Amino acid sequence: MSKEPHQTLARGARLRHALIRFRRSEDGSLVVFGIIILVLMIMIGGIAVDVMRYEARRTELQNTLDRSTLAAASLTQELTPTDVVHDYFLKAGILDSLRSVQVTQGMNFRNVDASAISDTDPLFLHMMEIDRLDAAGQSTAEQRINNVEIMLVLDVSGSMGNNSRLVNLKTAASDFVETVLSRDTENKISIGIVPFNGQVNLGDALAAKFNITDQNGVASGRWCVDLPASTYTELSISRTDALSQTANADTYSGSSTSTPSESNKWCPLTGTVTYNDPNGVETETFYANQVHLPIQNVEKLKAYINGMTAVGATSINAGLKWGTALLDPSMRSVYGDFITAGGTVPATLAGRPLDYNADDAMKVIVLMTDGEHFAEERVKTDSNGVNYKTGASTIWRANDGRMSVFHASRVDNTNATTIANSRPFYVMGVGWQSQPWTGAAPPGGTPYVPALTTYSGATNWTWQTVWATYGMQYVARNFYANIVGGYTSDWTNTFRGQTPTGDMDDQLQAMCNLAKEQNTLIYGIAFEAPANGQTQIRDCASSVAHYFNASGLQISSAFNAIANNISQLRLTQ
Repeated sequence: MSKEPHQTLARGARLRHALIRFRRSEDGSLVVFGIIILVLMIMIGGIAVDVMRYEARRTELQNTLDRSTLAAASLTQELTPTDVVHDYFLKAGILDSLRSVQVTQGMNFRNVDASAISDTDPLFLHMMEIDRLDAAGQSTAEQRINNVEIMLVLDVSGSMGNNSRLVNLKTAASDFVETVLSRDTENKISIGIVPFNGQVNLGDALAAKFNITDQNGVASGRWCVDLPASTYTELSISRTDALSQTANADTYSGSSTSTPSESNKWCPLTGTVTYNDPNGVETETFYANQVHLPIQNVEKLKAYINGMTAVGATSINAGLKWGTALLDPSMRSVYGDFITAGGTVPATLAGRPLDYNADDAMKVIVLMTDGEHFAEERVKTDSNGVNYKTGASTIWRANDGRMSVFHASRVDNTNATTIANSRPFYVMGVGWQSQPWTGAAPPGGTPYVPALTTYSGATNWTWQTVWATYGMQYVARNFYANIVGGYTSDWTNTFRGQTPTGDMDDQLQAMCNLAKEQNTLIYGIAFEAPANGQTQIRDCASSVAHYFNASGLQISSAFNAIANNISQLRLTQ
């Protein structure tokens, strides 16, 4: 009995020592911590794997949805929209994920909405009691023909007559018109045409809407105007500012050619073409290469296109300038006048050209050329204000046909006597005289009278008559250089001004940039064009994707591609 207290004390001491040792011992603690970290890493890695599998499946679903709805929404798609979407998912091997396809369509649009969902069957998220992780996707695509204003700016210069270019252009442009307008059953698309060569011929009716001065008194159908350089700083063309009519002159033919060549005039007069409505209710006669305001009549547009003829030089800048001007909202009153008058512009185009920022609207220019700029030549007004386009010239014609030319340099203005003794009229085949030939030389001693302007038996030609009768370089050589000396080229430049091709390139690009700044789409077609022509058209186009370099029958492919891209195809969700 006496040992029990001592035994109790011993056991207590051993227990205390054991607790102290256990408390101080670190053996095994890192193992436990390592096990915990390992479990967490496995869980995190597993979750990452599940998330990556989910994202991969979701991306696959969404990409398939987007591609399929875009294809199904196309108005040119011949299969049913639902079948198109199903086919995309079937080929992707995920048809079981497709849940719904909803199609809404009208006469000018198609909307396709599709959704899909797929269980990714998580591998590790089960540890967190997550048994499903569904990847879902939805896509809506719509193709809608909006209010589209199209201007075809087409090269009809003389070179277009080579290598069947004009024939191929007519086919391609006609197919374009039919393709674009056949899809438009709500009259939302309009197409106008601006043929250009060395100038742009407005035609009688459109020319009457502008303030055209220096009119040449020529026959109807020759309504080109000389646009000043300042015109190329804005998209519009003023209807109130004075625009000088292009002279009816051949500035290009050589000095040995007396009669002016129609093909070398800067506003060549082309023949008339008659359009007969297939239903027999309308007939219209127009000039082959005149501007046509936007309409929506397929057959009439094709008649305008097929009536074009190849003649003249190449001023791409002038063509695009008028193309942009006819799409500018400032032309709305002109359209309105023609709508009110009936016939030329349909009433469905009331309010056009639309504002540049109008909702659900698009302005499009298709610019085509086979060449590059040819330096513009214009009959000018010189620095002294002498206008060589209109008014009295220095050339006289007698009733018997003999010509006389007045040269101011032959007048001696020292005093009244020297003036009277001057002989400033050179009579062809006769020599210097005090008066023009009137059927006979004036009697000896007949004074020169500066104020005298009318002579019986002789007519003072106007400059219009001179240029309508003779080529400019012929006049420069035979009526001036051969009589008073000097070079034919210098005398030609007395009457003629030229715009360098580099300036024309700059003017073209200025108009391209102004149009693109207003979100006008420019499609450019270089049709068998030389290097600089290709460069100018490529730089003008809205992007590389809007530029086509075509040859031969490829021009039809270019126009077809443009027709298929004009309607807006976009993902809406």
